[in-house]
Amino acid sequence: MSLLDALMATRRPYLNDGGIETDLIFSHGFDLPFFSSFVLLDDQKGRAALQAYFSTYLDLAAAEGRGFLLDTVTWRANAGWVPRHELAAEAVRDINLRAVDLARAIRAANPGTATVLINGTIGPAGDGYAPEQCLTPAEAEALHRPQMDALAEAGVDLATALTMTHVGEAVGVVRAAQAAGVPVVISFTVETDGRLPVGTTLGEAITAVDEATGGAPLYFGINCAHPTHFIDRLEGAWTKRIGLVRANASRQSHAELDESTELDAGDPGEFGPLYQELAQRLPNLRVVGGCCGTDHRHITAIARSA
Repeated sequence: MSLLDALMATRRPYLNDGGIETDLIFSHGFDLPFFSSFVLLDDQKGRAALQAYFSTYLDLAAAEGRGFLLDTVTWRANAGWVPRHELAAEAVRDINLRAVDLARAIRAANPGTATVLINGTIGPAGDGYAPEQCLTPAEAEALHRPQMDALAEAGVDLATALTMTHVGEAVGVVRAAQAAGVPVVISFTVETDGRLPVGTTLGEAITAVDEATGGAPLYFGINCAHPTHFIDRLEGAWTKRIGLVRANASRQSHAELDESTELDAGDPGEFGPLYQELAQRLPNLRVVGGCCGTDHRHITAIARSA
């Protein structure tokens, strides 16, 4: 059985890490322009910080006997964001290749966790909290294709598009993945009312992407929102397509978080029972982790409950 087959067949969710950017910025003092963790690939100090960060979660997965999805630090490494760093468009390939190389090195240095998949992370072309524009599927496919091609070249086990805000971009990402031959996951973000930032319900978004792509995504996810923002809205056949949850630590809205100058780590202890309930509501949950504001405390609580 391949690593991907094992993930798809698991009845005990694999672990993901927490909110890497918020942790590195607020807890470790790193400057990450545009929330771009890939800038840490450029020097030894940054690479060492990434090694230490992921090793903490790999140790947890090993201790709990769980599989692990090891993310590449490429959420911002797409053609929409790389130019904002005053880098040429051709830098997308180099950044993604180097990020996958580092992920492989981290996996090799932490052999205690038997099942570790390299997960190429993809972010939205614009702001994950407030989309600057809604892309058509064709526009999104063209924009995300360079990154997807690089991840395919590097040989990731799968790619996960996190913090998707609207259906058009999600469909484009899936089509780019299909063209590149990369298994793909689509994860949406929601507001405090459980709807995408553009007003679409989760059920509508998942159904629309499945219909437009022939059910191509491996599964769907929810990230960058507190569990209480969506847990009571998980009803319907579409919930069987949700395989990933990576929640925020804070109960604040996206607008409130955007204005905040301090980290809101919420209550790590509440993540245990909340994720336990999520696991009961989502029969095909395969991956659990955290997003903004979460750290190893939150993931430890999840690992011991969900």
